[in-house]
Amino acid sequence: MQATAAVLYEVKKPVVVEEVEVLEPRAHEVLVRWAANGVCHSDLHVITGDYPHPLPVILGHEAAGVVERVGPGVESVKPGDHVCSSYIPSCGTCWYCISGQPTMCALRDKPRWFMLDGTPRFAKHGRGIHHFLQVSGYATRSVLLEESVIPIRKDAPLDLACLVSCGVLAGAGPVFNRAKVPPGASVAVFGCGGVGLNTIQAARMVGAGKIVAVDVNPQKLAWAEEFGATHAVDASKEDPVARVQAISGRGGVDFAFEVVGTQKTIEQALASTHRGGMCVVVGVSPAGTRLSIDPALFLQQRVLTGSSFGGGHQRTDVPLLIDLFMDGKYQLKELVTRRLPLAELNHAFDLMLRGEVKRSVVVYE
Repeated sequence: MQATAAVLYEVKKPVVVEEVEVLEPRAHEVLVRWAANGVCHSDLHVITGDYPHPLPVILGHEAAGVVERVGPGVESVKPGDHVCSSYIPSCGTCWYCISGQPTMCALRDKPRWFMLDGTPRFAKHGRGIHHFLQVSGYATRSVLLEESVIPIRKDAPLDLACLVSCGVLAGAGPVFNRAKVPPGASVAVFGCGGVGLNTIQAARMVGAGKIVAVDVNPQKLAWAEEFGATHAVDASKEDPVARVQAISGRGGVDFAFEVVGTQKTIEQALASTHRGGMCVVVGVSPAGTRLSIDPALFLQQRVLTGSSFGGGHQRTDVPLLIDLFMDGKYQLKELVTRRLPLAELNHAFDLMLRGEVKRSVVVYE
């Protein structure tokens, strides 16, 4: 069968939107017709070469759609089910999964640009095309592992539900799951784009006292205040560490979340915590990034940790956040600045780089 897909053939070049062949799902695989895919910076890392990846590849990992057919042995979904993608699969049987860490699932150790049998389900003129994180949401159809699809309620709009498949859970999850921010705590969020806004929103939901938004873009700081930030720090005009420390009133915040992925912002976020505070790294760093940290910070019992896909249980956290949205308790509509067709994906990346959008969504229907 055919699908329209955005294929990256060369780094630092635009993606090419064209027809590709989609092969039938094999055992324990699922064919999904995508309805929408959010535009995330992680895909751009591949395009710029900051995240090396075999080419050609069909990017996209923040997707929602409808199951069209299933391969032999699939039990958790059936044709017609609505699903979100899970760019980190969860097998449910490995040591990580049974010990309560499904976002660390052993399936991550397999090459994520092929299916588990080592072959792709995309082709062009007889040549295989790599998958991205075994999702490839920038295509009208894709074949995924059964472990990479999460069933969701059918009344949720797919062009909003797709956001939970990465940006929403990646941003909100560290607040709930990794840091477990208590009511009244002070929080700083370094980076207020599509992911950081969810960190801010989650901090507001759990009752954080002071929520300090840090960015270099005044528009993003304004958006941060709309989502619950109590203070805004323009890092292009003042020292963000000193300013966060001053706002906290205790020489630093209880929790800092780094949602950019650069050496500078990670080091700043850690330094903005007080003795005994915690810094959670959420941002994806370019390959080769290294940190320079004074070990005395750790002797003062500061904690530097990270989070992957929210650091919780993706198969239950994704439906939970969608339920909260459907109940009017979580903002998803407000996250979307632009909806674009797949043909305008390169333009969508430009808008993101210029800081003109909270989140763009590529829609297929």
